[in-house]
Amino acid sequence: MIDLEIHSARPSDMDDVARLCWAYRDLLIERSVDLPQMVEAYYAKDSYAALVADLPRIHARPKGDILVAKLGNQIVGCAMYYPLTAAGTTEIKRVYVAPSARGSGAGRALIQESIARAKSDGYARVVLDTMSGLTEAIALYERLGFQPCPPYYDAEPSFLPYLRFFEHPL
Repeated sequence: MIDLEIHSARPSDMDDVARLCWAYRDLLIERSVDLPQMVEAYYAKDSYAALVADLPRIHARPKGDILVAKLGNQIVGCAMYYPLTAAGTTEIKRVYVAPSARGSGAGRALIQESIARAKSDGYARVVLDTMSGLTEAIALYERLGFQPCPPYYDAEPSFLPYLRFFEHPL
């Protein structure tokens, strides 16, 4: 039996969260080698470092959270959500599971727990976006009931063919 635990990130977990976020960025770069301008626009090293450092504020309780997946005594995944300006809507961001833990159910558990907590926090809708090259993530979102939706932010028009937007009513 897999010893999987999902919990809110503690201050002592934030180095692991940062490690996972940088691995997520590396995966995006790997999966979008033909789109360096998109990676540079959304994941430039300096601005991404500032974002990662600011995650505890961006996803602060009571309207957001950073969740981690722990297998045994190792943090192997993360997901986070925060409020958007659209009333009743939250966005799930930076869902990532380390390669060593893929297939363990950690990704599914992180999304399901994010949805449950967002509902408990009073949200009526969850949205997320992903790159078209992240086919495993897209398949998981669809299995969990997410439906395609129009873009919910102003993305660079030339990037739109490579982005997928999803929503899930709560």
